[in-house]
Formats: sequence, C-alpha cells, structure tokens
Amino acid sequence: MNKKITRIAITGALGRMGQMLVKETQANKTTCLTAAIVKTNHPSINHDIGEEIGIGKIGVLIQDTLDIKKNDFDVLIDFTNPIATLEYLKYCNKFQKNIIIGTTGFSDSEMKIIQSYSKNIAILIASNFSIGINLLYHLVEKTTRILGNNSDIDIVEFHHRNKIDIPSGTALTIGDSISKVMKWNLNKHSLYYKKGFTKTRESKKIGFSSIRSGNIIGKHSVIFTNSEEEINITHTAFNRESFAKGAIQSVFWIILKNKGLFNMKDFLKNTFKVYAK
Repeated sequence: MNKKITRIAITGALGRMGQMLVKETQANKTTCLTAAIVKTNHPSINHDIGEEIGIGKIGVLIQDTLDIKKNDFDVLIDFTNPIATLEYLKYCNKFQKNIIIGTTGFSDSEMKIIQSYSKNIAILIASNFSIGINLLYHLVEKTTRILGNNSDIDIVEFHHRNKIDIPSGTALTIGDSISKVMKWNLNKHSLYYKKGFTKTRESKKIGFSSIRSGNIIGKHSVIFTNSEEEINITHTAFNRESFAKGAIQSVFWIILKNKGLFNMKDFLKNTFKVYAK
C-alpha cells in the first residue's frame, strides 16, 4: 500500500531555514512541496524554487501569496517574522490548515492571538526543532530541580551575525523552562549584562549572555555554578539540517490533530521515553 503524500507549503522559502526545509521536503519520500512563499516583490517570484536553491527544477514556482486554489497544502511550515506569521496563521485558520511555527520574538499579545487560533486549528510552535536541543531542555529541567536553589544559573547563546533578536528564542525557552521549575517570573528573575559597574550578583536570577558573530549556526550553554562546582550543559548545532528534519517530522504528528496549541515536548514525549513523566 502506498503511503499518503503529505503536501507542505513553506513560507520564507528563500531564507536560511526555508531553503533547508525545501530540500528536506523534497528528500523525504512521503512529503512534497506545493507552495514556496517569499516576501512581496521579491526578484525570484515565478522562478522555480528548486533551481533557485540549487537542487534542480521541481515544478514549484516561487510566489508572494498563499493561494489554496492553485497550490493546496496539508500543513504550512512558517519560519518568517511575527507580523508575517500572524497573517499566514489567519489564512490557515480560514481554510482549516494546521501550521508549524518556527518564528521567534512574539510579544505576549501576539502569543494570545496564536492561542486564540489554536481553538480552531492545530498549531505546533517551537523556538528550536532539533532533537538535541529539546533533550537539553529536559536535562536542564532535571538539573534545575536538584541545583536550582543553591546555584547561580546562566544561559550563554551564540548565533550568526545576522540574527537580530537577543536573546535567542531558544535561550528564552530555556529560561522559561527554568522559571517554571523554580516558580519564578522570567521577566523579574532575568539578568542581562551590560557595560559598567555592578553590585554583587543577586540570587534567584537567570543570567543571559548573547554573542553574534560570523556564521555560527547555534550554540546554547546552560551553566549551574555554586561554591563547590559547576555543571555546564551545552548543545551545538553544526548545520540547519537537524532543525529541518525535526520540523518535517513534526508535520506528520500535527496533521493528525484537530486543534490545539502544542510544542516540541508534546511531540517528542510520545517518541522518546525520556520525556515520559
């Protein structure tokens, strides 16, 4: 029996992640790309997306708007920016299409809008889709439960020079995870370093440090330090392939959901026993 082919639309298709997602979609035998969307007036509109990213002609023309009548899809994958994501989300809601969101930097009010749409469609939102970084989340939660009350906690993140949000969405997700374990308010218990003199470090604070340099894909370290010892939990991404693979695999999970707001932990806990409670 032939497996059903899952039709995928990708927004931000010519971005760093977008190109990797297109390649991964084409490489997977049970998925096919039906729409490649870019920003309005992009010079590559109406060009074949495969030729544009160097994998050869695939018969999908780059467009600047979603058009379900021309290019129907089962799931949309969106790695763009908050304003664009909310527009694509509105479209998915209108046509009852589930969506994978990898965009970061949403405000609290924008997250409330996303939550409202999840009452009608299934949404999986994550700041990072790699299996490794999601395992780091789990290890950090476990370590926080043991050492959180008697350690200084720092999150140090490294990304390429073109990344504009600081701290990274992944770093904030780690911080939020720690805060939930400690029953802290992340905003009130965050510490951002800057130039100048400082007083002795306050307790019950998560320190954030960010580096933007070169072509670093992504590196996150969570450091627990007390007077006796230090524990450093680090994840390094060598390329974007792990993010793309995780996003594509999550498509097969979200397509089976009718509605709701989910994250990678929801997806992974049924796949890896380490996430089971």
